Amino acid sequence: MKAGHAMALTLVLGACVHCGIAGAAAFPERPVRLIVPTPPGGGGDNVARILAPRLAEIIGQPIVIDNRGGAGGSIGAIAAARAVPDGYTLLAAIASQVTDAALVKTMAYDLQKDFAPIALTVTLSNVLVSHPALPAKTLRDVMALARARPGELQVASGSYGGSSHLAMEYFLSMSGLKMINVPYKGVGPALVDVVAGHVPLMMGSTLSALPQIRSGRLRAYGVTSLQRTGGAPEIPTIAESGVPGYEAYNWSGLLAAAGTPRAIVMQLHAAVLQALQDPLVRKRFVENGADATPSATPEEFGAFMQSELAKWSKVVRDAGIKPQ
Repeated sequence: MKAGHAMALTLVLGACVHCGIAGAAAFPERPVRLIVPTPPGGGGDNVARILAPRLAEIIGQPIVIDNRGGAGGSIGAIAAARAVPDGYTLLAAIASQVTDAALVKTMAYDLQKDFAPIALTVTLSNVLVSHPALPAKTLRDVMALARARPGELQVASGSYGGSSHLAMEYFLSMSGLKMINVPYKGVGPALVDVVAGHVPLMMGSTLSALPQIRSGRLRAYGVTSLQRTGGAPEIPTIAESGVPGYEAYNWSGLLAAAGTPRAIVMQLHAAVLQALQDPLVRKRFVENGADATPSATPEEFGAFMQSELAKWSKVVRDAGIKPQ
């Protein structure tokens, strides 16, 4: 998704930047609501707040962020799925909404059927962090501590079945360790409790954790990407620090309700591509540990979500997690 698309993106922008003129010339006539399915302060919220101002300039209307956190993103997703399919209500989709599908027997919504993909926006690493009081300086120290205290160490996650939870379960499965998952109603609240010392460990997004790491309120052990992130190259990868081959990405993208006119979808897609090419937007993402990785087409984003579902369904099976 990160390479080989420069020419394709250029062609899409050239062909579609004005594609809303035919059949949807009046769009948008009023502010667009962007539902963020996490509380303020989480990675998905930070992505939306970096992207929204530039996107609003491009479409010529304000973008109003509406945080609807809880249930691994389900509350926000349901609200967006039930919205009028006219492009005026969008969902800032997050990885948790795909991982939920691997963990929940009966979902209240279907990402494939209830939504029209617009664009993947960013991919970002999670990062394993702890409160500085934890007596472990490196990832190998954390692993040794977990082996000495099997099933005792607590690790916070944004939600049960969310991307941070499954990224941690994947780590535990590959390393043969056992810890106790402590789910929260979003990455933001989880981070607050780890900074306060109520829970010792957390697998959190780099977007939300890096400011706390840089301030010394959290200690970082490793990022979940195979390569070190450009925003924090000093933090090693988990793969190089004791768990070879480990890789897990978080991501965010935009969806509209199913049935949204194709012309509006393509108009929004072109606007997202333009926003993500802005040097200042890209710089802000890099500084926060994320990479702008726009999909060349809406269909490519849909295929990406399907591939993520296949990957995390296997992780759930291999980790012995029972769908609820």
